[in-house]
Amino acid sequence: MLTEQEGELAVKLARKAIEECLRSGKKIKPENLPPVYREKRGVFVTLNRITEKKELRGCIGRPYPIMSLGEAIITSAINAALEDTRFDPVRKEEIDGIVIEVSVLTVPKLIKEKPLKIPEKIVIGRDGLIVATDRFQGLLLPQVAVEHNFDAVEFLCQTCMKAGLMPDAWLTGAQVYSFEGQIFEELQPGGEIREKILT
Repeated sequence: MLTEQEGELAVKLARKAIEECLRSGKKIKPENLPPVYREKRGVFVTLNRITEKKELRGCIGRPYPIMSLGEAIITSAINAALEDTRFDPVRKEEIDGIVIEVSVLTVPKLIKEKPLKIPEKIVIGRDGLIVATDRFQGLLLPQVAVEHNFDAVEFLCQTCMKAGLMPDAWLTGAQVYSFEGQIFEELQPGGEIREKILT
């Protein structure tokens, strides 16, 4: 688990990476960071535009610990701003209207259970899900289920659809993995940062 200070730093690092990339086209380096930032961790960076309500503006990350936490935050932040194919790239003048959220993930674990029993193993507000087959994979972060009031079955179906599969693919042979996330978010663009508690 990250401390509050380390979590705050994660969000500041994500913002700095995006702002520098939009300003100069350059990618910052993960320098002068606490030791935990050298550990390999899975990370997602989520950008939300602030209108009357939050509106998704980009979300990209790495579910598995393949790079150091510092590098994963920087890369994922830039990817979320510029390379999420669902959205146009974020423009420089937009960043002051966007709040940033960083989710630091545990390693996904396969739910080894008969399909009908899988929902019993999922805790809404704690778990995120990955549904995978040989050719397809979809991921939803823990906060998605809470924000949309999904129960475990609906969460499974939505993750299947995110993977481009039929909603009931979790019943017909797709593998289901769960992971946990520690989430830190800005309360306003570039402002106060807090840990987001889902349950």
